[in-house]
Amino acid sequence: MKRFIVFVLLLALVFAFAGTGTSEALAKEKEDPVIHKGIYVDEIDLSGMTVAEAEAEVNAYAGRLEEETLTLEIFDEQVEVTLGELGLRCTNMDVIEEAAQLGKTGNAIKRYKERKDLEHENKVYNLSWMVDSASVRNFVSTECVKFDSEAKDAALKRVNGSFEIVDGNTGTKLDVEGSVQAILNYIENDWNKENGSVVLPVETDYPRGSEEELSRVKDVLGTFTTSYSTSNGARSKNVSNGAQLINGTVLYPGDTFSTYEVVSPFTTANGYEMAGSYLNGKVVDSLGGGICQVSTTLYNAVLLSELEVVERSNHSMIVTYVDPSADAAIAGTYKDFKFKNDTDAPIYIEGVTADKKITFTIYGEETRPSNRSIKYVSKTLSTTDPGVIIVADPGQPIGFRAVDSAHRGVQAELYKHVYVNGVEESVTKVNKSTYNASPRTVIIGVAGDEGLSAELQAAVASQDEALVNATLASCLERMQ
Repeated sequence: MKRFIVFVLLLALVFAFAGTGTSEALAKEKEDPVIHKGIYVDEIDLSGMTVAEAEAEVNAYAGRLEEETLTLEIFDEQVEVTLGELGLRCTNMDVIEEAAQLGKTGNAIKRYKERKDLEHENKVYNLSWMVDSASVRNFVSTECVKFDSEAKDAALKRVNGSFEIVDGNTGTKLDVEGSVQAILNYIENDWNKENGSVVLPVETDYPRGSEEELSRVKDVLGTFTTSYSTSNGARSKNVSNGAQLINGTVLYPGDTFSTYEVVSPFTTANGYEMAGSYLNGKVVDSLGGGICQVSTTLYNAVLLSELEVVERSNHSMIVTYVDPSADAAIAGTYKDFKFKNDTDAPIYIEGVTADKKITFTIYGEETRPSNRSIKYVSKTLSTTDPGVIIVADPGQPIGFRAVDSAHRGVQAELYKHVYVNGVEESVTKVNKSTYNASPRTVIIGVAGDEGLSAELQAAVASQDEALVNATLASCLERMQ
C-alpha cells in the first residue's frame, strides 16, 4: 500500500514538474490522427496509419479472404466455392476506430499506461467473420443437391396374369438445412483464414415397398372399358400411348396420382400424333387428341374402386364414349384428373388396349364386404338444342359446302347407388356437369359471279338452311 502511494505521489510530481508542457503533449497525443505503434487488427500492422488508411487496408484484407475457397464434400463428390460467393463479411469493423483511440482517450493516467503497455506488448484486435445464411442456402440448394439420388420404390409387374415384385433401390439426399448450419459453424468456429473444407451431412433415402406389403396386391378393385372404334389411326395411337404410359403404376397408401403428370408432355417424342380434340367449342387437331378418353376410362375404374377423387373436370362439350357426368377431361394444367390411394395397401394400375377398346383395371387388397355392390347412374337434368349457323366464306367458290357437327348442350348429374344383398342402401350424388351447346355450322362458298354471289349472301343472311340450299342449287344450275 505504501509503495502504491509513493508511486502515485511520484507520478503527480512528474506531471507537476512537467507543468504545462506535459499537458500540451497529452492533448496533442489525443488529437494525433495516426494509430500508435504496436496496434494490429488480425495480422495487419496499423502503426502510423490514419483511420481511413486502416479501413482501406482491412478492406483489402477482407477482399483477399473472399477469394479463399471452401471445398464442400458431398457423398464422393466435391464442390468448391469462394467465401465471397457465400457472402463473407466482417461483423466488427468498428474495432478500427477502437484501435485508433487506444492511448488517446480517458484521463492522463489511462492514456499514459496504454502507451507504455504498447512499448512492451503489441495490442491485437481480432476481426469477427460470418457468411450470409441466405447466400449459403441458395448455393447449397442449387449447386449441391444435384448429387442427390432418389430412392426407387419397389414396384410390381404383371406377367402372364400374375404379379412379380421388382426390387427398389436406396437413394441419398443432402440435408440442406444441416449443410447450411455446418458451413456457418465452420466459418464461425473453425476457419483459420485459409482454404478449408466441410463435410456436408447426407441422409439415406430408403425405398418403399416390402415383399410383404406388395404381396397384398391381388384383388380387382375396379375395372372399366370404353370403345374408340370410330377413331382414326392417329387418335387410336394416342389412346394406346396414354394407356401404356399409365400401365404399371404402383401407388402406395397416401399417394396421389395426376393423370396429366404421367401422360404429358404431348409431343411426338412422347409418342403422340395430331388428332381431334375440343377447343373453344370446336373440334380441332392437336398433339395428343384423344387423351381425354384415357383419363375418362381411368376415372370410371377409380369410381368403381371407390378411391378418393381429388380433382375432376367435365369436358366443355358432351362426349359419346360414356354417359354424361361420367367423363374426366385433361386440358393443359388447368384440367386434370387426380385421385388418391386412400386404402392401407398399395394399388396397381393396369392399362391395356385391344380391338379399339381401352381398359383400366385397379388391383389392390379388397376389404369391402362381398354382399355389397355399387352402380353409377347418369341423370340428365336438361338439354339445349344447338341450332344451326350458316356462314358465307368469300375464300371458297360457289358450290363449296362444308358442315361441322353439332353438340347438344346438356346438364347432368352422376349418382352412386350402393346395394347390400341386392337391396339399395344409399344414393349419393357424385358430381354435376354442364356441357355447352355447339351449333351445327354450315359453311357456304360465295366467291364467283357477282350476281350469284349476292344472291347466296342474301340467303345466308336469312339463316334459313332450306332457302340457302335452294339458292345454292339454283346458282349451280345457272353456272352450267
